[in-house]
Amino acid sequence: MSATNVSRIAIAAGVAASTVLLLAGPAAAHVSVQPQGEAAKGGYATLNFKVPNERDQASTVKLEVNFPADHPLSSVTPEAVPGWKIAITKGKLDKPLEVHGKKITEAVTKVTWTADGSKIAPGYFQQFPVSVGQLPEDADQLVFKAIQTYDNKEVVRWIEEPKGGEEPDSPAPVLKLTAATEDHHGGAADQAGDDDHKAASAEGDKKETHAASSSSSSSDTTARALGIIGILIGIAGVAFGVLAGRRRTV
Repeated sequence: MSATNVSRIAIAAGVAASTVLLLAGPAAAHVSVQPQGEAAKGGYATLNFKVPNERDQASTVKLEVNFPADHPLSSVTPEAVPGWKIAITKGKLDKPLEVHGKKITEAVTKVTWTADGSKIAPGYFQQFPVSVGQLPEDADQLVFKAIQTYDNKEVVRWIEEPKGGEEPDSPAPVLKLTAATEDHHGGAADQAGDDDHKAASAEGDKKETHAASSSSSSSDTTARALGIIGILIGIAGVAFGVLAGRRRTV
């Protein structure tokens, strides 16, 4: 094989490899969702919607995340993101939810972030945190269909649900749920209540110890005072007896 043929083969292989990388790049760069820590069934979690910018000549200026209608969430609270406006859309529930003894008749159906002085520039990504709960107990995952809009008016719909083992071209963000924990119903509020109770108990024990110490100290002081008084009375009696004896002698 001549040197020219070897050079041509090497160039062709390099072009093929570059093409694979270019095609693989955009497929991997899609809107996704990940929990901070675990997303346990029946519990509460903070979710991060990660939005990468996959265009070289345009910036992302809008993100819409649709929440699952088949498993509505009673609590959805987005975190403020500097440079972005947040709009929350709610809808009536066909079947009310009962959470902590209260009936919930409507739930968040969509959260929209719109650039307000900030953009996701090419080569960068942005995370949009949302606190959610109570996560369903009868599901293994939640699908959040998302729509990404660029400043050149291009709209990318990340709405295809995964089927089988293959990932679709525009996959929707999927949140995997972990097994329920024993205290998942309580959440952070009950944990805080337990901490307050423990703190109050510790404070009560401290006060009781201080009171017992004060009582013991007071008893010791009284005993000492009585002892000193007794000694003084004894000395006075001895002196009186000595003086009386002298007077009789005289």
